Amino acid sequence: METHEILEKVKNGQISVEEAEGYFKRQPFEELEYAKLDMHRKIRSGFAEVIFCSGKADEHLLNIFGRLYERDGEVFGTRATKEQYEMIKEHFPQTQYDPISRIVKIEKEKESKIGCIAVCTAGTADIPVAEEAAQTAEYFGSHVERIYDVGVAGIHRLLAKVEQIQKANCVVAVAGMEGALASVIGGLVDKPVIAVPTSVGYGANMNGLSALLTMINSCSNGIAVVNIDNGYGAGYIATQINRMGVKNNG
Repeated sequence: METHEILEKVKNGQISVEEAEGYFKRQPFEELEYAKLDMHRKIRSGFAEVIFCSGKADEHLLNIFGRLYERDGEVFGTRATKEQYEMIKEHFPQTQYDPISRIVKIEKEKESKIGCIAVCTAGTADIPVAEEAAQTAEYFGSHVERIYDVGVAGIHRLLAKVEQIQKANCVVAVAGMEGALASVIGGLVDKPVIAVPTSVGYGANMNGLSALLTMINSCSNGIAVVNIDNGYGAGYIATQINRMGVKNNG
């Protein structure tokens, strides 16, 4: 249960003060020897712990997934393989998997999603990273507008969507190759732009390094850059900005 939910139940007489006190006295992390699950992260930061699935042993991943689900009633994992998903699904049949973003999750139904984040890609090949960003933001309660394949090779495609992009509280610009999309969008909006370089491109792209350097050296203002292919990081930061935008507009 979340802190607010605990306090509401005390207020309504559904649980005793002693029961609530016992909840808050619990260790802020759960020791699993191979992992220390940060059970109080949502209380501190507003975001529950997320699992980076890549490289984890099956037993470790399954136990971590189960413990976080048991705690919050939902759980979110990034960079999961199809094999990892199938292994988890055997124990938790309600588990969902998206092979494009490689996100594995069990998600509570959310009545509504707040604000607006625009997630844009330069090309179709950038969509896996963009979907990681978009689905992360949606999981954490943000409304997301997807605007894909609007790279600078056909600038008219982007200009046709400018009005929609300008309405967002935050823009995520995902691009490989030379990574120019973020700079162009940065010159068109008055909101923060989170640039995400991808490893999409030919040899001199150097697995995303060329896009990363372009974005870091952008002459447009208001651009922040995350690591290569880090859609999750972009979606997380975008959600923080979106929450602030909703709060300030409210």
